[in-house]
Amino acid sequence: MLADVAKARAVVLLSGGLDSCTAAAWAKAQGNDLYALSFDYGQRHKRELQGAQDVAKALKAKAHHVLKVPLGQLGASALTDRKIEVPDAGPASSIGSRIPVTYVPARNTIFLSLALGYAEVVAAQAIVIGANAVDYSGYPDCRPEYLAAFERMANLATKAAVEGHPVRIQAPLLHLTKPEIVRLAVELKAPISKTWSCYRGGRAPCGRCESCVLRRRGFVDAGIADPAGGA
Repeated sequence: MLADVAKARAVVLLSGGLDSCTAAAWAKAQGNDLYALSFDYGQRHKRELQGAQDVAKALKAKAHHVLKVPLGQLGASALTDRKIEVPDAGPASSIGSRIPVTYVPARNTIFLSLALGYAEVVAAQAIVIGANAVDYSGYPDCRPEYLAAFERMANLATKAAVEGHPVRIQAPLLHLTKPEIVRLAVELKAPISKTWSCYRGGRAPCGRCESCVLRRRGFVDAGIADPAGGA
């Protein structure tokens, strides 16, 4: 049975990283109750899931589910297949110029589909994702045209939408640079000290993968120290 709507609600996708944390803090600042989803999809390490749990708690999410999705069984990504090494970042000018081996096939489509089902269950008006199409690694499922297409599909697919309660796909960071994301996170008092961005895992961020490099550049260019320590 669908939940009664007492307040604006948003399903937020929490990866445990800087961007998803900032997007979730934005959703909360918009007056939404947060219903968080994270995914144990066979990724190389679970450190990011701990970050997601810490962020959800800090933002006082109404609920936080970690769903098992066996994408790792399909392989074909450095994030799920240990036979494929996570590469060091190339020159700054090359980041985002091609789709890297850390791309996980159809990941955002699968995650958003599960978020769509959860949004219908909790009667959420929005699904919030920390996708970014400016300072990013070139993943095709972070582009604005993809997110717009998913929203169109979503509102053809659910009982809630057919009955007049469409869902919006909100990506508040989509057109921001990484320094702008960092500044927004600080403005929103997002719990970014609890986030994890490194693709490799370990006791500390490697400082060499694209995710680490993009994060470090964002904080440096924003003139703000990384409260998580960075690398």
